[in-house]
Amino acid sequence: MTFFIIAAVAVLLGFLMLQKRKEKSGNWIQFFAKGKEAGFSMRDMEKLRRLVSDCKIPDPVSIFSSHSQFQVVIRSMINTARLSGEINDQPVQEFLSKLFDYCKKIEMAATENKVRISNSRQISEGQILRILVPGTGVYKSEVIKNLGNNLTISRPINSKQTSAMQWNGLKISVYFWRESDAGYVFDTEVIDEVFSKGISSLKVEHNDSLFRTQKRKSTRIKFCKMAFLYLVRDTDSPHMLEKTAGLRCMLDDISDTGCSFKVKGHASQGLRLKVQFSIDRYPICMPGTVRAVEYKEDNDISLVRMEADALPIGTRNQILCEVYKVLEEDDDELPFRVIEEEADGVVSQKQSENASENFQEVMNA
Repeated sequence: MTFFIIAAVAVLLGFLMLQKRKEKSGNWIQFFAKGKEAGFSMRDMEKLRRLVSDCKIPDPVSIFSSHSQFQVVIRSMINTARLSGEINDQPVQEFLSKLFDYCKKIEMAATENKVRISNSRQISEGQILRILVPGTGVYKSEVIKNLGNNLTISRPINSKQTSAMQWNGLKISVYFWRESDAGYVFDTEVIDEVFSKGISSLKVEHNDSLFRTQKRKSTRIKFCKMAFLYLVRDTDSPHMLEKTAGLRCMLDDISDTGCSFKVKGHASQGLRLKVQFSIDRYPICMPGTVRAVEYKEDNDISLVRMEADALPIGTRNQILCEVYKVLEEDDDELPFRVIEEEADGVVSQKQSENASENFQEVMNA
């Protein structure tokens, strides 16, 4: 009798172990199928399989839908490549770039439906607006109050328009960019000219149908750090690192497609610039074109939004390491060689003044 009980238990254990092996095998089959569907080659999938195994992720398939799980895999790859000394090898950087591309795809798909809005009642107070008046021009405004019956915006201004304008009854188009979301536009009509919160304002009708445009192409993060700013001239190599101090600026946010920063003076759209800073003591040179400027006259500061040129793969990967927080915290504040030079007093006050004068001359031209 005892023999039969032992035999039955052994059979049961054998069956459970076989089932477990089948489940694991099935998971890996699904893993490779999902990876192929995501656009990875078989060679890439084998590398990814080893990383997932090293990370001891219980369900391999889950990485294709979990942003956090995919970040764990990327962090493991970077640590392994650093230990082996292969982090700067081209094949490693190319594979890392593919992983970041998919990580971005997961993150943006997960957040798109959560952050989008459908009507003007959902616009936040303080939202910057661009007002288009057909046949007249484009004006700047912002949301003062958003109530159920109507939207109150500051009286639109245009520095090129000096004469007073009658807004009551005008049909206008409203454009705005919603942070971490997309661009929107809607048509409306001015109901009344009023004072709201002590500000000359307009009341406009709500619109229950917003048209969504210019979906974001990347993930931007807040990034408050000192940097140096340089003009890019036609004869320059835009990605070449500068060895002398430029104009100081303060970064506000970054992504692999651009950045925004605050700088003294009134900047201009269309200006070709490059920003230099460091991430994890890796020098970053980001050239690009100024796409938007918000100027604060009271403190003479411009918030500049710059669209970056296509970046070298190593630079782009380093920025994405910061965006997706796969690196350890870094304490350095100013970029590369200039940090040491300024600490030793090599970069003179005269150099900084000259850089500032050159910028202001171009900005005000």
